Amino acid sequence: MALKIYHLSTCSTCQRILKEIPHLERFELKDIKTQPITPEQLDAMRERAGSYEALFSRRAMKYRAMGLHGKALTEKDYRELILQEYTFLKRPVIVIDGQQFTGNAKAVVEAAVAAAG
Repeated sequence: MALKIYHLSTCSTCQRILKEIPHLERFELKDIKTQPITPEQLDAMRERAGSYEALFSRRAMKYRAMGLHGKALTEKDYRELILQEYTFLKRPVIVIDGQQFTGNAKAVVEAAVAAAG
């Protein structure tokens, strides 16, 4: 069973969500700050999510700071930005047997908890 959670250990929302996941000890936890995402991992996430844009966080502080909110970004841009700056990954990304749950929306977290149960 492939069980992984890509998260940020300094993110209070990620920490709260991790506490909700049943049998957390079965999961391989990847702190994206100390274990940067590889291009292969990101490409696999995109395969499950459908696009790099679906994995991109517009809430990241650097999004506005870098002036990205005024630009039309391409899939290539999203991929490069996520690989350059870990905070651009929408998190957590929870992988349970090929199913992927991306982000912290209540419905996404509830679905991940149910799948992990």
